[in-house]
Amino acid sequence: MEKKEKIYRRKIEDVLVKHLDRKEMLGIKGARQVGKTTLLKIIYEKTKAKKNFINMDLPEMRRTMEENPVDIVKRYKEERKKFYLFIDEIQRVKNAGEKLKIIYDEFQDVKILFSGSSSLELKAEILPFLVGRAFIFELYSFDFEEFLQTKDEGLLKIFREKNESLRKTIDDHDEPQPPSFESEFLHLLKEYLVFGGYPEVLKTEDKETKEMILKNIYSLYIEKDIISYFGIKETTKFEDMLKMLAFRISSLLSITSIASALKTNFHKVEEYLEILKHTYIIHLLRPFYRNLVTELRKTQKLYFLDLGLRNAVINNFVEFDNRPDGGALLENFVFRELFTCGYSINYWRTTGKTEIDFIIKENGNVVPIEVKLTETKLGKGFRSFINTYKPEVAILVTMDEFGKDKIDSCKIYKVPAYYL
Repeated sequence: MEKKEKIYRRKIEDVLVKHLDRKEMLGIKGARQVGKTTLLKIIYEKTKAKKNFINMDLPEMRRTMEENPVDIVKRYKEERKKFYLFIDEIQRVKNAGEKLKIIYDEFQDVKILFSGSSSLELKAEILPFLVGRAFIFELYSFDFEEFLQTKDEGLLKIFREKNESLRKTIDDHDEPQPPSFESEFLHLLKEYLVFGGYPEVLKTEDKETKEMILKNIYSLYIEKDIISYFGIKETTKFEDMLKMLAFRISSLLSITSIASALKTNFHKVEEYLEILKHTYIIHLLRPFYRNLVTELRKTQKLYFLDLGLRNAVINNFVEFDNRPDGGALLENFVFRELFTCGYSINYWRTTGKTEIDFIIKENGNVVPIEVKLTETKLGKGFRSFINTYKPEVAILVTMDEFGKDKIDSCKIYKVPAYYL
């Protein structure tokens, strides 16, 4: 008998299920291969009412949706009964927003759930038709908590306790719990820092297979989907720019220097960056400021939304302990975890180059977070920010150190990165 593939829950599933009884459409957007189709199918299987699942990669179904979307519902729906219509890869449909609106307005007892792979397509061609008619959610590759779920359910329970204690430190200024099972957490964290959280990658333990899967995702998603869809003609420059960005993660982004290196213009680099942002490859982080003249306001910092894909771009899957870019990977990891948790994040940097990696704005307060791979002494950035903004709590994220310090009335907690 063929062994059934295990399906891992995504945290966003509970949020989606909570809205199933409402009239509004539910849209899931995110990069290819992060699990949007699987998530739709999980909810589909749990839905007891009359339902149908449609894949818009199929030409005949796509043509019907484009020419007469009402007929799709009429074919499967029973009279006076609630009907759930699941649509995968909606961006394949021409004028998809208009078609979804027609179904929504025509049938009061039809619930639509759809997925889409590009934020830019959805934003330009679909979402304008769905104002007031849809709730949109973003799905990313597995975060560290979801990654642990695939590795060790016991460690997952411990992680959740440590993570919750850190959240209470940030939100309510409680003290974080001391660590346990450090070596096991560190081993898994280092794996995640190299291979990231794409679902297909997590299903295998073999290093060579992980590399092959990530290279394939890079090839199909970057070289074909993005370059082909957006009609990028100077493909070599686009790919070269992506490699340059991958080497500069966790750093300030200079569009001028990239344009110069590529021998192209400033606006072309901006165009490429916009495409990479809306296809969930990168994220640009803005600086924190409160109208202080000494702070830089324009330059953004660069992060990748999956470290496995980032390492595939530069073809470097060397073990974490032997990497010169370990500090940048760790900072990128911290960003990604804070970002997907929904925190409002910025970085802080003055013209004197005093810097804090992340500033969280929570409940009217600010919490500075600094990431240190090796040297975990408190730097002048912490002292400068604390003197200026008087936060009650600050966090120093390390690989494996745990402790407590103080500057004036600010409590500073050192916590391992696997608390995130």
